[in-house]
Amino acid sequence: MNAQEIQRAAVLGAGTMGHGIAQVLAMQGVRVHLFDVNAEAVQAGLAKVAVNLQKGVDRGKVTEETRDEAFGLLRGVTTMDDACEGVELVIEAAPEIMEIKLSVFEDLGARLGPEVLLATNTSSLPISDIASAAAHPERVVGMHFFNPVHIMKLLEVVRADQSSDEAVECAMELGRRIGKEPILVTDSPGFASSRLGIVIGLEAMRMFESGVASAEDIDKAMKLGYGFPMGPLELTDLVGLDVRLSIAEYLHSELGETFAPPRILRDKVDAGELGKKSGQGFYDWTER
Repeated sequence: MNAQEIQRAAVLGAGTMGHGIAQVLAMQGVRVHLFDVNAEAVQAGLAKVAVNLQKGVDRGKVTEETRDEAFGLLRGVTTMDDACEGVELVIEAAPEIMEIKLSVFEDLGARLGPEVLLATNTSSLPISDIASAAAHPERVVGMHFFNPVHIMKLLEVVRADQSSDEAVECAMELGRRIGKEPILVTDSPGFASSRLGIVIGLEAMRMFESGVASAEDIDKAMKLGYGFPMGPLELTDLVGLDVRLSIAEYLHSELGETFAPPRILRDKVDAGELGKKSGQGFYDWTER
């Protein structure tokens, strides 16, 4: 496995994270198959990449040539046969549901030889369990990207119990190749980033729920007082309240009461208030 030699990759899932991962790979010359079971989701993902690239051009951070070359390297697909054709790398960005991820990696393990690096973008689920579903689990690692992928510099590379040194080094080097700053963590509940981030986010929700301060002022406290680029409630809206609830429930079961989801989070998810993607979360995004 050599990160510099990867020329063709598949990204499984064209949603918020998947299309961003596909974009940063394509911008470094990798031909990407962007897969989703829903053709409309694929087209929506490609459209978002096009918007991101054009914004980069408008702001003088991306040349028109880079924009055109990167978008030309993207191909939307709706079958696993097309997704996996000739790839040297697969990054899974499916929903945070263990059963889905196990099914995906069992399929990938059967389809692709041991030389293909397999990575999951999960933000909290155990990588070792996911790897166990694949043939040659030693080539499976976690590659946890952050939203928005084309802007955020951090990449969390997670070593599963089965991960080989070669696979881990390939993932770290790939991160550097696509302009990220990778950190290496061992497989544990919440890794490093989700475990720390969710604690702050859940406490901010409890403060809001009990009337300590408004969402705006809670976020302002962390931005101006602690130098956070984004407040914890605004970040929750960006990530998705449903995603944060799923992570919190898992960490609660693994690590205890510190991670118990507050009632307001469950109520908002039940009401369909999922954050920016639904238009309403802790903020009203229809007016933003």
